[in-house]
Amino acid sequence: MLKERLGKEVLYFDGGMGTLLQEKGLQAGELPEIWNLTHMEEVIEIHRDYFEAGSDIVLTNTFGANALKFQDSEYELEDIVTAAVIHVKEAAYLGVHDDREVYTALDIGPTGKLLKPMGDLDFEDAYQAFAQVMRWGEAAGADLIHIETMSDTYEMKAAVLAAKEQTSLPVFATMIFDEKGRLLTGADVRSAMAMLEGLGVDALGINCGLGPEQMLPIFQEIVSHTSLPVIVKPNAGLPKQKDGAVYYDVTPKEFVRVMEKIVDGGAAVIGGCCGTTPGHIRNMTESFGRRAVKKVDHKEETVVSSYGAAVVLDDCPVVIGERINPTGKKRLKQALKEQDFDYILKEGIRQQELGAQILDVNVGLPDIDETAMMREAVSRLQSITSLPLQIDTVDPEALESAMRIYNGKPMVNSVSGKQESMDQVFPLVKKYGGVVVGLTLDESGIPDTAEGRIRIAGKIIKEAEKYGIRKKDLVIDVLTMTVSSDPGSARVTLDALRGVKEKFGVATVLGVSNISFGLPNRAALNANFYTMALEAGLDAGIINPASEDMMCSYRSFLALTGQDPNFEGYIGQYGGTEASETGKKHPETSGEMPLEAAIEKGMKKEAAWAAEQLLKEQDSLSIINRYLIPALDRVGKGFEKGTVFLPQLLMSADAAKQAFSVLKEAMPAQEEGEKDRPKVILATVKGDIHDIGKNIVKVLLENYSFDVLDLGKDVPPEDILKKAVDEDVKLVGLSALMTTTVASMEETIRLLRREKPDCRVMVGGAVLNQEYADMIGADFYGKDAMQSVYYAQEIFHQI
Repeated sequence: MLKERLGKEVLYFDGGMGTLLQEKGLQAGELPEIWNLTHMEEVIEIHRDYFEAGSDIVLTNTFGANALKFQDSEYELEDIVTAAVIHVKEAAYLGVHDDREVYTALDIGPTGKLLKPMGDLDFEDAYQAFAQVMRWGEAAGADLIHIETMSDTYEMKAAVLAAKEQTSLPVFATMIFDEKGRLLTGADVRSAMAMLEGLGVDALGINCGLGPEQMLPIFQEIVSHTSLPVIVKPNAGLPKQKDGAVYYDVTPKEFVRVMEKIVDGGAAVIGGCCGTTPGHIRNMTESFGRRAVKKVDHKEETVVSSYGAAVVLDDCPVVIGERINPTGKKRLKQALKEQDFDYILKEGIRQQELGAQILDVNVGLPDIDETAMMREAVSRLQSITSLPLQIDTVDPEALESAMRIYNGKPMVNSVSGKQESMDQVFPLVKKYGGVVVGLTLDESGIPDTAEGRIRIAGKIIKEAEKYGIRKKDLVIDVLTMTVSSDPGSARVTLDALRGVKEKFGVATVLGVSNISFGLPNRAALNANFYTMALEAGLDAGIINPASEDMMCSYRSFLALTGQDPNFEGYIGQYGGTEASETGKKHPETSGEMPLEAAIEKGMKKEAAWAAEQLLKEQDSLSIINRYLIPALDRVGKGFEKGTVFLPQLLMSADAAKQAFSVLKEAMPAQEEGEKDRPKVILATVKGDIHDIGKNIVKVLLENYSFDVLDLGKDVPPEDILKKAVDEDVKLVGLSALMTTTVASMEETIRLLRREKPDCRVMVGGAVLNQEYADMIGADFYGKDAMQSVYYAQEIFHQI
């Protein structure tokens, strides 16, 4: 059985498919999956060659087989998927000449679309597209599901949930990281792996985008953070071009040289991606044979993650912002009743600016639909902040709804020692992944002794183990009781905190401000208790980051315990008089945001409001030049530096668009200068149906006042040329995400060079690099969307 072998002996995937199909006659723009019905022998032959080379696991030719890509196909998608599985089975019969056990893996690639709120694809629609293919694949006889080349944790989550809920098959998952170890949508290795581990995949790792040499350090980081078997499938180097064809130049011998380091480092499953051949696989199987997998150490990091950040509770104390919780907050209660999400979003942004590392989200009020409200609040908060969230609810339905659409591995507040609570919450944590807060109370209430609370903590930990939830995914809250009703309660809490840390070694959390209810000068009491709790081993305090007393205690504790290197945090906050005046630095939530801040934070309504206010004193063009463009520039530079991620970039662009709409209405016809806006053509080249990159560039160019002529996807070279000539366009942007369509890009460039030589061409896409762009004659290679914007500005400034 596959699961019994996984992680014990090195297993071998196959290698590239698209490039081998091209060698057999696959034309640019032709969907490879259709060959399962039209060129069965060629497909079976490739699969057979991989089995003969020693592959244990061979992928079906279904990478792009989903309803979103095959809407207009004359072929039935179910027939394509069924045939693909049968072809691998037949190839195994023909190509396996010994008694080894081999497996058919249903290959699942990305949809080619961005999910909401960044794009237009709903999470559940993506789920259904994946689920449909997976059901067909299992029915046809697939042995496992391999989800690969995912660049977005959210789309990956939809695919993993579909596999886990709709089939009984093992699930492998690999993602495509850049050389900096980031996904397209911002996740780093730690946050992506935390989510995948939480979702319960059987093996995880990296594929595509990089050669083995470039992939090695990312693999090493993956191994350092995960306890699961690791998959590594590099390309045969980076793509190059010669005589109109793409090729990869890492030979089987060079490939094996680096892959040996990866196997020695603990990889459990290895194979190849673009450009690799049966020769690459054969060299690995002959070199490594049935080598045992290096034993994986269980990682005990307590990790909470979002799409763009991972917070480790074991590193140093963490601040959880408490302000999105209606308890004692009249204005928030009003916002929840009125569905004023702008207020909630501003509260989240403010807490992030004040130093919160996780945001607590509690929307429970009588007479509101908590499930719908929680789902909406989580979704909207994740569109404007990369901070992980703590989903805070006692309603199991609201909890599941939020966990399902949460992009990352959330913190869950909470479960108690009551059996009913554990029976409701633990199955959800096991299914969706999360770090769950365990409250030390049970059917008998809250013990008034430290020993009693420690006992309940042990009960929660033991029950969690039955669900396969490890201690690293538990955070114990020994509960803060007010000292005004029991002067000894603070001592009991601190003793219980120490006891839980010493006995179980788990992370801890407290709602600190409960200590002072009913007493004067609460801020001082809270801050001092917070310091005492930190000294007792508190890992996460749920506090108000707007309280200067609390944050001063926090920063002072880090400085005094050597957890603030070179006192950078402390000095940065208190090194000058202006910095120490928090009120000046962080306006109250009730105040309105200036235009630049609204754009940078991605607040659409706030941006529109701010633009309206500025119009009372300034003209539209002045506002655009003084506020709107500089704000976009700062966000763009942050994106290039890696401090701002794609979701934030797109939300900022949307906010700028809202502001521009307001300003545009106020422009006189001659001032608007609509006819003078520089025109740029964007198109995904013939045969390529992916438009993620093109759409991102489009949004940004439009916000920098370019007139974008979007020709869509799968656009023939002749159509691009005609549009460029008819509109006298000076700049064309071409996108390609598939190896099989890069020839179309070169053909388009050659046609433009010949028929419209005054037109510049910029190119981008996952399969491209600078060397390849130079070889096909492009004027510019856009490594990311912002570089394309800067190039467009440069070109039209010159013109």
